[in-house]
Parts: sequence; C-alpha cells; structure tokens
Amino acid sequence: MTDFTYSPEVQELLEYDKNHLWHPYTSMSRPLPVYPVKSATGATISLDVKSKDNEDVTLVEAMSSWWCMIHGYNNAEINEAMIAQIKNVSHVMFGGLTHAPAIEMSQKLLKLVDHEKLQCCFLADSGSVAVEVAMKMAMQYEFTRSGDKTSKSKFLTIRNGYHGDTFGAMSVCDPVSSMHSIYSGCLPQNIFVSAPSMLETLPTSNVFEKTPEIFGGNVQWDKHDIDDFSKAIEERRDEICAVILEPLLQGAGGMRLYHPQYIIEVRKLCTKFEIPLIMDEIATGFGRTGAMFAFHHCKTYQEKMGVPHEQRVDVYPDILCVGKALTGGYMTLSAVVAAEHIKDVISHSGSATGGCFMHGPTFMGNPLACSAANKSLEILLRGDWHRQVINIESQLVRELYVALNNDADLMSSVVQSVRVTGAVGVVELKQPVDSAWFHQQFVSRGVYVRPFNRLVYIMPPYVISAEELTKVTQTIIEVLRLWQEELFPAQKL
Repeated sequence: MTDFTYSPEVQELLEYDKNHLWHPYTSMSRPLPVYPVKSATGATISLDVKSKDNEDVTLVEAMSSWWCMIHGYNNAEINEAMIAQIKNVSHVMFGGLTHAPAIEMSQKLLKLVDHEKLQCCFLADSGSVAVEVAMKMAMQYEFTRSGDKTSKSKFLTIRNGYHGDTFGAMSVCDPVSSMHSIYSGCLPQNIFVSAPSMLETLPTSNVFEKTPEIFGGNVQWDKHDIDDFSKAIEERRDEICAVILEPLLQGAGGMRLYHPQYIIEVRKLCTKFEIPLIMDEIATGFGRTGAMFAFHHCKTYQEKMGVPHEQRVDVYPDILCVGKALTGGYMTLSAVVAAEHIKDVISHSGSATGGCFMHGPTFMGNPLACSAANKSLEILLRGDWHRQVINIESQLVRELYVALNNDADLMSSVVQSVRVTGAVGVVELKQPVDSAWFHQQFVSRGVYVRPFNRLVYIMPPYVISAEELTKVTQTIIEVLRLWQEELFPAQKL
C-alpha cells in the first residue's frame, strides 16, 4: 500500500476488513488495497491515515463514487432533507401505503424526463434491479398482449453493453468481453449485434458546437452502423420482446460514445415492428453526458441538422431505467419509468395476473431514499448542473483530449484514444492496466481514479472546482508517463 501511517485502531480494522470483507471485483486471497475513509465533502474524501510527513491525507475524488455523487459529498441540502425525513419515518412498506417523498420525487423525475408518453414510475432499490424490472415489464407486456404461448421472449441488444450484475441484467451484457462471460452457459440466450462506431465526442456536445475543428472528422455518422441491428430486428422480430441498450454512452462495457443517429434509427425500427425499446440511463441520466438524459441528445441533433419538424423522429424509450445519481449518490434507489401503452397492457384485468405487475422489492419507495432523491432532483431542476457540466467538459477537452492528442510520445506508446462528452473523460490505453499499480499511483498523488481493463476514465462530481479538476488531469498525464516507463524501461533517460 501507499506509504501512509495508520493508527493501531485503524490497522486493526483494516486487518479485519482484509480477512472478512469481500470488496467488489476483487479476490479475497489477493485483495487490492483499500484505504479507510474518515469523511468527505464536495469533491474530496479524507482518509483516516497520515502521510509520511504526519499530515492528513485528502483525495480529489474523480469517480463520483461510481458515477452517482453528482452534487458532491456532504451536500447541506440533501443532509437537511434526510434529517427531517428520518424524524418522521425512515421506512414503511409501499404495499397498501404511500407517502409524500415518493409522490413528490416522482413528480420531479417525470418533469426532468420531459416526455408526455412517459408517465408511470416503478420504484426499485438498485440499478440492476431496475433493469430486471424493465425486462420483466417487457416480457409481461408481450405475454399479456400476445398470449402465454408467444415465442417473443428474447432481448435484442448491442455488444459492449453493461446492464448490471444480476442474472437478467447479465444476460444482456456483452457475452464475450464482459466480466460475466463465465456465466454464459447459465443465462438466457439473447440476441447481440455489432456495436456502433465509437466517437471521440458527441456531435451535440457543447464543446463540439463551439470548436468542431478540434475533433476533425471523428464525429460523423456511418449509415452502415445500423445495418446489423436492422437485419436482426427484421429477421428475428418474431422472437424479440424488447430492445435494450445504453443510449450514446456505453458504461462499464468500454466507456464507448456513439452517434445520436443510431438511437434515432433504433427508435424508427422499434416503432415499425412494435417492439418496446428499453433505455438504460442508470449511468447516463441526470446530466452526465451534457443533456439531462442521453436520449434528449437525439432531439437536439435533429434540430442542429435542420431536419424539418414534420420529418423529425420522436425519440423516447418505452421503458426507462434510472438510478445511481437519482438520490445524488446518498442512498440506493432506482426507478423504471414506463410509457402509458406499456402500463395499459400490463394492467389489463383479463391478463393472467389480473392486471398486476408481479414485482415488489421490500424497500420499494423507501421514504428516506426518496427524500434524498427529492432534494437531488430539486437541485437539478434549478439548472445549475448545465453550467457545471459545460465547464467540466471544456476543461476536459483542453487538459485531456487536446493535451494528450498533442503528445506524440504518449499517443504512440501507451494511449489508444481519448474521449470526452459532458462530465465524462476517457483515456483508452493500448494495453490493460495493472489496477493495483495505477490505484496506488493515483492515491499517493492525492487523486482517486479507479481504472479498469484498458480504461483510465473520470466522471467527477459536478461541484468539482477547476483547480481540483486540473489536479486530476495533470495527475492522469503524470501517471501515464510513469506507466510508459514501466512498459518500456529501455526508453528511460
């Protein structure tokens, strides 16, 4: 571990942690280092350690705790909302009962989703569960509409996707390159098509609109991208109960940006063949890509391209999954927003379930979580997020995209490509990272970045200051130079 000093009490806790706590995506026999957190505020976390100079250690946190802490840590408004709520009721079952936090949160969520067809909310307790709920909705919709003997039970999706770690969600993650490939023989066999071409930014990004020359021709639509999807949906439409994808930014499957026109074409095909479209915006929702929801980019793109109003495609999901940033990262909560026609079919009294949707998590609509979400969405509705994300995007373009693309040495040796949109910065490397090595290098320099596979990426809290973000970007480049020396020691001077 990094050269920190631990008190005996903290050392004892860490030893217990090492022997008994199973951290995500790691081995208990060879665990990656973990660092004890004492407190967190804004875009920083303070560790319960001392540096070699006996000073407190604070890290600039560039991951938003896996993309959810958009308003930063220890947000005074969300704190106060939760304190007020916990004095009334922290939890009550949602079966046969309701409460103001859930109702008011849903009102704000639908306002932000901003589509007249999306009016029905199902509250769940995590992103993976939201995907499971969406898939069950699509299947129950098809069973009710077409009868129990329908052959339409498969999902069509694109490769490089990631939708969660539960079994239904795993079945629509990439079957080869995802972290779930060992389960492939146990999962339902769904339909996968080629992923669309990867872009370095979105054609709707604020920075591309102002300075398109920076990106050259790297944001163009390739009309052949949709060919594989189009062929699959036409040839196998009698098997497909729904399409599911992450719009415009694929997350843990590779942090891949792709063109809004792809989603426009998908929407057209789903409408043509009357197949529900599920959009997983668990990672992309609530402003992360520069739009409140990623599918909103499709409307903006058509406006920018001057498509006549009568020819524009109304792009929306029939079922929308949200989570992560819904509560501002404070508590686990997710929601599935369904279109009216999905609700009407599932709720038909003549169905096998009597019109009931057969799902009900214990902590569904948890009042404490809803109170946090209610305040988080209120903050978003004020609109400051847009300025914050634009500023982050501009800085990431200058300090990562331009800086690295102008560094011929790093680009020729270790960096494959750089991508930026909204509050997302991605450096894809030519070789897989050594996770433990990178983790230690970042922490020792006062920055928290968690690379995986070939990706060094950041999705910082929107409240991060320009100075804090500069520390992150400069540290990334510094660590990449050290990584170059690790890979090519003969090139050291």
